[in-house]
Amino acid sequence: MTEFFQDPHSVREEREKVLEVAIGRKVRSFRKQRGITVAELSKLTDLSVGMLSKIENGNTSPSLTTLQNLSRALSVPLTALFKGYEERREAIHTKAGKGVEIERDGTRAGHQYKLLGHIGANSSGVIVEPYLIVLTSESDTFETFQHAGIETIYMLEGRITYRHGVELYDLTPGDTLFFDADAPHGPEQLVELPARYLSIISYPQKG
Repeated sequence: MTEFFQDPHSVREEREKVLEVAIGRKVRSFRKQRGITVAELSKLTDLSVGMLSKIENGNTSPSLTTLQNLSRALSVPLTALFKGYEERREAIHTKAGKGVEIERDGTRAGHQYKLLGHIGANSSGVIVEPYLIVLTSESDTFETFQHAGIETIYMLEGRITYRHGVELYDLTPGDTLFFDADAPHGPEQLVELPARYLSIISYPQKG
């Protein structure tokens, strides 16, 4: 009878604590659920088959951009890739100019979004998404946004008139607007450009 120096079940549990392994298992699980081969997922994400293999086996730490591409290709929320990972107390440090440019509804109106960090499922029960939003002379106003959660806006530069429901707010550097994001909201008038502001969205995590 083989004698183990360690309980194999204990080893498996230790591996589950590793973020890369948990993400890899989720990617493989979602891929198989959708009947997608690694080669097909490679075409959808512009990631090599070798890189996808490393991700699924937990042998590499994918960037936030890579995770976003995977979540889009697999049609799952970004946070779904973090489920199964035993919670750690995380901190995200994003250097100046290193946020991840992403597309949101306002992108087609010339609004530039940079995601400044992301922590997935956590013990607080709340997901927080911090964005740096930049509006330039090429930007335009956009039909109002509406989504779940609470949003905080902090103006850094420029001047805009911001709508929330039926109310209009004149925002200049140093101003803060805190509101229920389920009401229609968004820039109503771009008064002084360029304009930059932080948008911090928080909402309950599912499950």
